[in-house]
Amino acid sequence: MAQLIKILSVNISEEKGTVKKPVEEITLNHNGVMDDAHSGPWHRQVSLLGKESFDRFSVQAGRQLAFGEFAENLTTEGIELVKTSPLDRFVGENVELEITQIGKECHGSSCAIFKEVGNCVMPKEGIFARVIRQGSIKPGDILEYVPRVIRFQVVTLSDRASKGQYEDRSGPRIVQILNDHFDKRPRNIEVESIIIPDDAASLSVVMEKATYEEIDVIITTGGTGIGPRDITVETVKPMLDKEIPGIMEMIRVKYGANKPNALLSRGVAGIMAESLVYTLPGSVKAVNEYMEEILKTLEHLIYMRHGLDVH
Repeated sequence: MAQLIKILSVNISEEKGTVKKPVEEITLNHNGVMDDAHSGPWHRQVSLLGKESFDRFSVQAGRQLAFGEFAENLTTEGIELVKTSPLDRFVGENVELEITQIGKECHGSSCAIFKEVGNCVMPKEGIFARVIRQGSIKPGDILEYVPRVIRFQVVTLSDRASKGQYEDRSGPRIVQILNDHFDKRPRNIEVESIIIPDDAASLSVVMEKATYEEIDVIITTGGTGIGPRDITVETVKPMLDKEIPGIMEMIRVKYGANKPNALLSRGVAGIMAESLVYTLPGSVKAVNEYMEEILKTLEHLIYMRHGLDVH
């Protein structure tokens, strides 16, 4: 069932750090809200705050707060906005917004809103968005909340597993780790798995197809050693537009300090078109070690790839 938000008020201000005043209608262009102080070519073009947050903070303030008092452009009702995630979208008949940030830094007593209201909800529960589709928006309009689904492709390289002679354990383990990790976060994912032989041509086709389909993250397992059939690194590395060497270097040093054999993996990480790429060794133990480190920066890299400076 679609999740919807209703626009209760549209608000603008001529200066930053001040309360916004409700108007009959606003126009969203490539810089954000026309005639608003926060308009510009950056990621926080449009601010949103839900009535759900207003009601809670009205109790704290001891009075009924007016829409716009927390400097939000759009006052909404329907869902808890703070539970959304960057890259999720709000889609309406005339406009489309992409969430870029949840909350912001609070400037405390130096902020006019803080002085006037005595507290500020925006740093805790406000969200920010950029304009994807330009148009007008007014009170009473309905927007559909469309969560962004992060898509993964897990590729196991194994001659024996591809022939059914050996059970693939590393690929399913990656899938399990991803599901366990994102089950604890407000983020939907889709994971596809494939097993192919240790063959450069087959791997190239899989990689090109995944990037054409705009898969967010490609994770391979197997073929990172120095054996005659280990072709993953030689195949993937020339296809990368940018390499991210620090991740794999750190993993090798961390685990190689006590177990020198870990230093023999030649795995690489990088960007191919719009996809993040990681090449992992073929053992389940190595998969556990590599994924533990990769997941620490994965979401941040996804946001960076989409032009978001999310900290």
